[in-house]
Amino acid sequence: MISLTDTQKIGMGLTGFGVFFLLFGMMLFFDKALLAIGNILFVSGLSFVIGLERTFRFFFQWHKVKATSFFLGGVLVVLMGWPIIGVVLEIYGFFLLFRGFFPVAVGFIRRVPVLGSLLNLPGISSVADKVGESNTMV
Repeated sequence: MISLTDTQKIGMGLTGFGVFFLLFGMMLFFDKALLAIGNILFVSGLSFVIGLERTFRFFFQWHKVKATSFFLGGVLVVLMGWPIIGVVLEIYGFFLLFRGFFPVAVGFIRRVPVLGSLLNLPGISSVADKVGESNTMV
């Protein structure tokens, strides 16, 4: 079992609440306040989980400048009061930031008993194969 420090436990809670507020804000027709709270909690929780220095190094690598600018720009646009445009920018930036992780996640899900069989269904398997390819070229 993985042992977490108290700071990481707080970060997991903040990140969980951030995701909850983001999803709840989208369900309530892009409520500005809920999305802003969710963004702030998510980013601060991520910083608590992996540490400030590692968070800074992750977001501000030279090859991730475009992804970081879209993600953090989307957060800023939501905070300024345009939630739909901001969420679209955030989602695009999120996929650019974490696209290297998607093949790992698909490989893990394929080994889970029920979810692995779902990924082998005809329509889903072609999408999962495309996501599972490890093309990290920009």
